[in-house]
Amino acid sequence: MNNGDRPILASFDLKKNYEMESGKLEVLRGVTLEIRKGEMVFVTGKSGSGKSTLLHLLGGLDRPSGGQILFEDEDLAEKSEKQLAKMRSRRIGFVFQFYHLLPELTVYENVLLPSLIAKKQDRPWIKEVLKRVKLWSRRTHFPSELSGGEKQRAAIARALVNRPEIVLCDEPTGNLDEETAASVMELLSELHKMELQSFLIVTHDEEMAKRGNRTLRLHEGILVPPEKTFSAV
Repeated sequence: MNNGDRPILASFDLKKNYEMESGKLEVLRGVTLEIRKGEMVFVTGKSGSGKSTLLHLLGGLDRPSGGQILFEDEDLAEKSEKQLAKMRSRRIGFVFQFYHLLPELTVYENVLLPSLIAKKQDRPWIKEVLKRVKLWSRRTHFPSELSGGEKQRAAIARALVNRPEIVLCDEPTGNLDEETAASVMELLSELHKMELQSFLIVTHDEEMAKRGNRTLRLHEGILVPPEKTFSAV
């Protein structure tokens, strides 16, 4: 695998705090990491360790309290909210635990939507993506007519439709039964190998994380060596 000379996504001493009535809550306490082209990297850790917060910051969905995030050498702190929204729609794919499909749209329309927003429709590619996630035959169905696994595959297709440089996944199998979760993870692995697609995947599942090129572990807001982590819950 050719991972390139520079990271697609990097953070340096990344921090995130929230002001609470009881005082300052430190969620991230200085996270430095790099994700390179073609890598599938997992972030594991117990509930409350800061995994989802880290993903939201790296994807420009939230602003850090300190530190720096570079997306292909561009500093996210220098971008306006409008610029961040444009970057997310065109260059970063998102897959969440609860799908976020629009119920009034068909599978095809849900997957098409990001390309409409980005004004770069490629209908042959949309068809190809839906075939790859095994949903082409279900393209005219609505989310209410899909199983949980099908909904997540539709969400994955939507994340890939604009050919983003990286896909950020937040517990993509956390709402699925064991068998369906395994099939969704197999799909992500296949897409990673076929397209050399970069993935950063947050999960509490240590076994799932073994499929990646690297595993990063968060404990109480910092990255720690494997021997110093605890079993995820």
